Amino acid sequence: MDGPLAGLRVLDLSSVILGPMTGQYLGDMGADVIKVEAPEGDITRQIGPRRSARMGALFMANNRNKRSLVLDLKNPAAGTVLRRMARQSDVLLHSIRSSAAARLGLGYDALAAANPRLVFCHVTGFSDLGPYAGRPAYDDIIQALSGLAALQTVAAGEPRYVPSIMADKITAVHAAWAIALALFQRERTGLGQQVSLPMLETMVAFNAAEHLGGAVFEPPVGRMGYDPIRQGLRRPFRTADGYLCFLPYNDAHWRRFFQLAGHPEMAEDPGFATLEGRQKDLDAVWRRVGELIRTRGNAEWLALFEGSDVPFSVVNELEDLLEDPHLMQTGFWQMMEHPTEGMLRLPAIPIGMSAARPAIRLLPPRLGEHTGEVLAEFGLSTSEIAELAAAGAFGPPG
Repeated sequence: MDGPLAGLRVLDLSSVILGPMTGQYLGDMGADVIKVEAPEGDITRQIGPRRSARMGALFMANNRNKRSLVLDLKNPAAGTVLRRMARQSDVLLHSIRSSAAARLGLGYDALAAANPRLVFCHVTGFSDLGPYAGRPAYDDIIQALSGLAALQTVAAGEPRYVPSIMADKITAVHAAWAIALALFQRERTGLGQQVSLPMLETMVAFNAAEHLGGAVFEPPVGRMGYDPIRQGLRRPFRTADGYLCFLPYNDAHWRRFFQLAGHPEMAEDPGFATLEGRQKDLDAVWRRVGELIRTRGNAEWLALFEGSDVPFSVVNELEDLLEDPHLMQTGFWQMMEHPTEGMLRLPAIPIGMSAARPAIRLLPPRLGEHTGEVLAEFGLSTSEIAELAAAGAFGPPG
């Protein structure tokens, strides 16, 4: 069964994580995603463990369901070909800074004039409308500017980056969503549009969901930040022999916890058993929780919580995920044979759709693997492709 974006053609000119992950999401949903790479390839091809050159783990994890086409866009002939391809495509996705894109002839106005149905998506560090426009930006920079790094002070005692490429990945979700919405609107109007996804603005909006706090009001009625997180009160708790994640949220959860912990009297104490009472001294409440959790080992707590409807979990190491019983039962890890890289482990597409099922159709491509195939589909003849090669459109001739 075809995915919901089957039949749509996407030119993905992006590199590193943000853009490629956006393109992968579209490919997972059935779109024909053509990854346009420079002759040296996406830099992530060189990052992480690998079995062969230019097929690093970071690239492999973010470029499935794509075909690879090499074009040296500094070469005028390659630029001409790309603009020809854009006229026959539904989406063009890029992460090139606006000034450089304009020099390459990849501005929205010029491409839309030739293809009014084109959805043109620019993923970038900052909006072009502000003083940060044009600055280089990677995940660390955005974590710092968005307040996310400072929030880690509660755990580390100083600003730290979240040990995940959070800004890239969260912005990628927003970008794929925005492209899908633009395509949906095109079905109504017949026209494409320009879509912009700046990382900083996306992450500030993301963080503001809980951390805008008293600044929701003007003038502010309290400080910014969600206190249980900003104060470092919510965290994995030490047990007698390990750590446990435990989060009673509503009053019923709290009463049940105190009963399971062998302290039913606390379930009757308004300072612990009601939301209003807990809010008066959150530090004391969570400190008491920590004391109780330390009285038993992991296995005993897991047995007590099982079936109780109290939210809990073990604290997995990354390696534990490979054999997590739930992920194993649901078939989350997909084992697939790559023609040159051997057996691969890929995460399943987490979106379930009964009428248009997403699927892993293509494994991560070798650099330029589909160059001739793709150009032929866009109407270039064998002789035209040979002329482009001779002109250096794919890199140095030969």
